[in-house]
Amino acid sequence: MRKLLLSVALLLCLNGRGMAQQYWNVDDAGNSITWQVKKGVEHQDHIEMAGKRVAVVLRYGVGENGEFVLNKSMVWPMLRTVPNNTHSSLMRRFDWNPLDGMTINGRSMQEEVQSMTLNGTLEVSSVIKLGRDNSLLLKRTYFPSVDKPALIEIYKFVNTGKKKVTIETAEMHNVVTTHPDKGVAGSYKIHLTSAPSQSLDLAPGESLEFTASISGYKTGEQPQSFDGDKELEMRRSVVDEWMGNLVLETPDPVINEMFAFSKIRACESIYETKGGPMHGPGGESYYAAIWANDQAEYINPYFPFVGYKYGNASAMNSFKHFARYMNDEWKPIPSSIIAEGDGYWNGAGDRGDAAMIAYGAARYALASGNKEEAKELWPLIKWCLEFSKRKINEKGVVASDRDELEGRFPAGKANLCTSSLYYDALLSSAYIAEQLGEKSLAKSYRRQAAELEKNMDAYFASNVEGFDTYAYYEGNDVLRAWICIPLTVGIHKRAEGTIEALFSPRLWTENGLLTQAGTKTFWDRSTLYALRGVFMAGETEKALEYMKRYSNTRLLGSHVPYAVEAWPEGGQRHLSAESGLYGRIVTEGIFGIRPTGFDSFTLTPRLPEEWNEMSLRRIRAFGSDFDIQVLRVNDKTLRVMITKNGKTLLNKKIKNGATLNCKLS
Repeated sequence: MRKLLLSVALLLCLNGRGMAQQYWNVDDAGNSITWQVKKGVEHQDHIEMAGKRVAVVLRYGVGENGEFVLNKSMVWPMLRTVPNNTHSSLMRRFDWNPLDGMTINGRSMQEEVQSMTLNGTLEVSSVIKLGRDNSLLLKRTYFPSVDKPALIEIYKFVNTGKKKVTIETAEMHNVVTTHPDKGVAGSYKIHLTSAPSQSLDLAPGESLEFTASISGYKTGEQPQSFDGDKELEMRRSVVDEWMGNLVLETPDPVINEMFAFSKIRACESIYETKGGPMHGPGGESYYAAIWANDQAEYINPYFPFVGYKYGNASAMNSFKHFARYMNDEWKPIPSSIIAEGDGYWNGAGDRGDAAMIAYGAARYALASGNKEEAKELWPLIKWCLEFSKRKINEKGVVASDRDELEGRFPAGKANLCTSSLYYDALLSSAYIAEQLGEKSLAKSYRRQAAELEKNMDAYFASNVEGFDTYAYYEGNDVLRAWICIPLTVGIHKRAEGTIEALFSPRLWTENGLLTQAGTKTFWDRSTLYALRGVFMAGETEKALEYMKRYSNTRLLGSHVPYAVEAWPEGGQRHLSAESGLYGRIVTEGIFGIRPTGFDSFTLTPRLPEEWNEMSLRRIRAFGSDFDIQVLRVNDKTLRVMITKNGKTLLNKKIKNGATLNCKLS
């Protein structure tokens, strides 16, 4: 009955979503999706996974004869190559198959894939037919080790037939030695290892299981052996930790599941570098390095809500790395700290990086609820604010050489994004200043923010392609996705025209927003910002409609299960911080949480008309563990409840869209 109800709910919720081709379905138990493979269907996809010492992109699918196809793109971020720059992680692609050479009843294996499941691992179930009364079930499980430099592969054969089956496995232990001149530490060793050779009979109902692995080491490091079951237990444990905190409950199973999956990708991509834990975007390009946008701006303000200690540690570590580049000459902080902290990249000049860092550090400092961390970050935040203030032009907005797209699209001499981030950073910093007893500085920051808001409207406000919105830069006469930025920082004066423009055919596609009207390029980050901003502006029904379309495409469509970077650039890589941005649609957009102190926030819940309730459970921000539940009383009234440690801190009726001041102590 539960399965039937979930299926009906899913079908209802998919109605009107903008139906891209759907391969996957949400599983009954939740926190997993499954593709039931139909005979004759050929389809391939790719997914990135990561541990502290390895990342892997699995290019997987079903071939024309129903067979499983797989290519493993391995990345070892701490095995640095020459020259030691942004992209210099040791990377190799392998078609290596531990089942090559294996025989079943004296013949090579022929399979037909039945299903695939994603749940923090990739599980593939196939049937091997051996005649009328004979068959084997083959289950493959792939995942990165949590703390070792290895991809783990578990193979399990179960005799599901009525006769004995003879299996012969082929032992493999191949070692690849890389060129000594191409590694920072000389040659590296890559070990491809399968189970020992054996021959055995499986009676009906009996099974055989073994582990294979691909691992990488510096010369002189001892290769490791792997217990597949223990490695799987560790992987499931850390995934369960992410899934068990910041739990979203709504009547929409797809949004719930997309939110749950986003925590996996957001949290897993943190590498144990010699420069401390460094969250990396991934994508077979960006590892053991940090960026002012991906890390400082996108993901770091989100980590406290998830409560992942290693994520919080990576956030603090990233800000410490940026702080190393503060200077008395007011030269820009580099856009990126690379190579485990040994170098930096500033190839696009000043992208407004100081505004990005101040925005992210101030929000993180408040949400973490740790006063000592805030004190440690305070000099960096103030330096970045002063740097941005010194970049204000004669018309009162912040100048920068580029924006975070680094010249891919024009941004003029002053862009809307940089000024918006600086505006929000001033407001967050005013709250921090109050918490630290600097009340006069708090007043100064608020005055600067108010003046900046006026100047931004005078400078950027424009009728673009018939919409009362913003020109992204002076002279811009084509709609841009980043006109959504003011909405995300609470500037709603031109919300109506901006929202109309965002969801017009000029910008919106089945893959979300085009970066610029009239092009084919999309970057998910702008779509994710826009959805957050539209919820914040109070256009709840429209925001939900487009969030449902986007979520259905990304979670259940042809390329799943995470937010992506861009297309055509990067081929829709699963960059990690974008998944954090999806999470912030919920925390900041739907629930409207805005940190105002180390134990306080404003709450502006936006309950859609088709939902009667929504909850966020086990929110770990502000050094606490608390729940928010929102219930519909009638068409205009909501009941909001906040509980902590079994105690009710708030139970109040409000109008839908009203703001509450909340304090946790």
